[in-house]
Amino acid sequence: MDVVVKIAQLLVSLSILIVLHEMGHFVLARIFKVRVEKFYLFFDAGFSLFRKKIGDTEYGIGWLPLGGYVKISGMIDESMDREQMKKPPQPHEFRSKKAWQRLLIMLGGVIVNFLLALLIYILVFFKWGEEYVPVDRIVWGYEFEQELLDLGLMNGDKILALDGKEVDRWVAIHHDIVVNATQVIQVERGGSQMDVHVPEGHTSKLLKLKYGLFPRVPCEVEGLLKDGNMIKAGIEINDRIIGVNGTPIEFYDEFVGLTRSEANSTFDLTVLRGTDTIQTTASTDENGFFGFSRKIYTDFFETIVVKYSFLQSIPAGINRGFDITGSYLKQLKMLFKPETKAYEELGGFIKIGSIFPSTWDWERFWNMTAFLSIILAIMNVLPIPALDGGHVMFLMFEIITGRKPGDKFLEYAQIVGMVLLLSLLLYANLNDIIGLFKK
Repeated sequence: MDVVVKIAQLLVSLSILIVLHEMGHFVLARIFKVRVEKFYLFFDAGFSLFRKKIGDTEYGIGWLPLGGYVKISGMIDESMDREQMKKPPQPHEFRSKKAWQRLLIMLGGVIVNFLLALLIYILVFFKWGEEYVPVDRIVWGYEFEQELLDLGLMNGDKILALDGKEVDRWVAIHHDIVVNATQVIQVERGGSQMDVHVPEGHTSKLLKLKYGLFPRVPCEVEGLLKDGNMIKAGIEINDRIIGVNGTPIEFYDEFVGLTRSEANSTFDLTVLRGTDTIQTTASTDENGFFGFSRKIYTDFFETIVVKYSFLQSIPAGINRGFDITGSYLKQLKMLFKPETKAYEELGGFIKIGSIFPSTWDWERFWNMTAFLSIILAIMNVLPIPALDGGHVMFLMFEIITGRKPGDKFLEYAQIVGMVLLLSLLLYANLNDIIGLFKK
């Protein structure tokens, strides 16, 4: 059921973004009196699920959910309509319009996607505001994944700054270390401040991490698996584990450190229940799990909820949109740096779908939709033939030089671009499939 909810959110989100993207091309084409022959959500290779002609335009839904398109008269696009291009240009065709008009038509979808993302962020701030735990309330520091521990960080470190820039949101720490190529992490350890240096070439290891770090908290029971080993041991919800095999512990990472990878093993546990201290014995299953879930940082630290008026939400939403755009551009740039091995993390539909929650949460849905809208805008403006950016590149060449690329050249460029895009699509989704088998 969780997978169904994720797929449903992905399809609804992409459908909204695709339709509005193509609407951007459609509206500008109609403003400049260019005929639009087709307007499709998803591709209709061979047949369509629905179609209806209104005026000069056929509206429809295709069966292949890899995007959508508008077929604009007199334009070399993915339809590869060679017959139309052999005829003399007509007043209602794309090729008969001025270069700046054609440029605006091609940029229409990207502009809509970017403005849509800003609008969504504005409305999300207005509707839900912001909820977060300030870093100064995370009093026990953080627990780190092994790749960050290898840098010299220690569980319990409080991260104060990255390259001298003060940390204000803990959820951005791992992202900023990777994307901004942080060189020095300023931490507080045992009441003293010190620097942890990030060695060059470590980015490829950090990229593979999902979170990197998490606020450090005591090992307190949040939930119990039915018929699990913890229930059999008499453990109850809200119990706090304070010892393993006679070794005192205070935090969850210490508990994991003493029990990790120990399948079908038995441990003596010291448990604090209210003011009572209890001794019990619990075993792990064949996967090394006890059958309980722990409490997380929001159970220990008070969150701050910031509410925005509509006027306040406008600059907040715009700033969020530009921040995420800047971050994504930096991440995209990393793909062209072989030493980062960022290409190994390139994902397809499975990876995109996984960012949606397993339950329908409208706040997260709209945040994810805004994020995908920015990605769609950036990806479409890349100077690759078959994408909007490829057409923009050739139009800019025409505007600057006064010479229009030949139709034959544009046709071959379109074919090359389509092969490149299909190759990238196959590679990204193959990465997803390989990733599933690695889990």
